[in-house]
Amino acid sequence: MNKFNTIFLITLLTLSSAQTIHASEDDHDHKTAHTEEDHDTHEEDGDAHEEDHDTHENDGKKHEKGGDAHEEEEGIHLTAAQQKAAGITTTPLQLTNIDLSISAPGEITLNAYATSQAVSLINAQVVKRHAKLGDLVSTGQPLVTLSSVEMAQAQGDLLVAAREWTRVRKLGQKVVSAARYIQAKVNNEQARAKVQAYGMNQQQVEVMLKAGNNRLANGRFQLLALQGGTVIQDQFTLGEVVNAGQMLFKISDETKLWVNTRLTAKQVTDVQIGATANIKFGKKTLKGTVIQRHHSLDESTRTIGIRIEVANPDDVLHPGVFVDVNIAANNAEKVLSVPADAVLRSPDGDWMVFVEHEDNQFEPKEINVLRTNNGVTVIDGIDAGTRVVTHGAFFLQSELAKSGFNIHNH
Repeated sequence: MNKFNTIFLITLLTLSSAQTIHASEDDHDHKTAHTEEDHDTHEEDGDAHEEDHDTHENDGKKHEKGGDAHEEEEGIHLTAAQQKAAGITTTPLQLTNIDLSISAPGEITLNAYATSQAVSLINAQVVKRHAKLGDLVSTGQPLVTLSSVEMAQAQGDLLVAAREWTRVRKLGQKVVSAARYIQAKVNNEQARAKVQAYGMNQQQVEVMLKAGNNRLANGRFQLLALQGGTVIQDQFTLGEVVNAGQMLFKISDETKLWVNTRLTAKQVTDVQIGATANIKFGKKTLKGTVIQRHHSLDESTRTIGIRIEVANPDDVLHPGVFVDVNIAANNAEKVLSVPADAVLRSPDGDWMVFVEHEDNQFEPKEINVLRTNNGVTVIDGIDAGTRVVTHGAFFLQSELAKSGFNIHNH
């Protein structure tokens, strides 16, 4: 081997060793980097796992808090002693038959069937007053004395006709002609009817004719009370000239008055003649009876009139007074009902009652109010058998407001 070949071989071996060493170093570096990356990734996964663990612990704490909040939202817990002190009473709801009733406003009016007027049927002048406003009068009692020219003429004609009829009747039909006999009789009857039509009654006519005194035909006559009762109007003055048809007195028996009320067409179908009614005026409640139902619908109000007769002891009611009317309906049904003060308004305005659980827990329950009459409220939206607070609900509502309970979030 010459010198040149020896140098080339040494150089080749040197380059091969260098590449081998460099490759080993690269491989070592790659393994080292991979190991470090894996370690970092593992540490990150561990941190994430720890975070998940922390999150799980936080969720668990939140769940525990949620459980505590739920327990706080169970309502209000009272001991037996606290319930007794607050006057709280509970009753299980039951379906019961309840007599339905209809409430409406009403107005007191005179009993038209027990009311009359004293009216002058001819033009006349008031000569004397015999009764005044507020007086109690009896049937046939003189109310006022009037004087009229027309009455004087009618009275004179009656006296003449009565005398002629008396003469002809005494002579008899054998002496006078049939025509004269009939004419005298007719004239007498017509003259009598005329003075009675002007205002004299049968008794007054007989007194005048029996006296047979022409001076009694002076045009004076009295208006008499047609019934017993109270003078409720006397709109005239002494010496006043009144016209034919003018009312001078109104008299009414106020021992029984009318109450007029109006109901819808549907409500009227549940009201029968003879149904009882409670008439509430101030602190007084009087019993009445439905006596009439109108047969026509008021086109403006779309209602039908109901007339109730009510006794008026001690004269406590007067025409024009407004009252509250409660009429017993002719149907009944099984419903759930509670005392009216057991139903309250929730903060958002809905109706609610308080119900009791077995562990003396009280919580509000939203319900629907169907109607309220005579202190009883008919409800639905709750099951029969539920124990409902019937007394002391207001106390529970106050306690509920303090706790910040929200019925919709429960």
